[in-house]
Amino acid sequence: MGGGSAGGILRHGRSTTLDAMSLVKLSDADIAARLETLPEWSQPGEEIQRTFRFADFVAAMRFVEQVAERAELVQHHPDILIRYSRVTLSLSTHDAGGITDKDFEFAAASDAIASSLGAK
Repeated sequence: MGGGSAGGILRHGRSTTLDAMSLVKLSDADIAARLETLPEWSQPGEEIQRTFRFADFVAAMRFVEQVAERAELVQHHPDILIRYSRVTLSLSTHDAGGITDKDFEFAAASDAIASSLGAK
């Protein structure tokens, strides 16, 4: 049976069981605990959010391009607000009605992208 995981069918290189687990809305306590691992992120309502600062508009747009590529890859799309050299990402999982592990996974990936581009 190669490549599958117990209880899940592979779809786009991921197990559907893992995808379903990522769609479970987190409790307020779980969100608070996960936010401690991502100190630049906050929770303004039913989403997590961070504003990234770059040297200039071009660097900000490079970040947006890489975030867009990641979003397509994992099929999880943030709300993006661009203000010259600042980019704000807002994440929530609409299918789950709130914040899930999938949002925190995307937040961590976005932090790594920003760091590689010299975000402040």
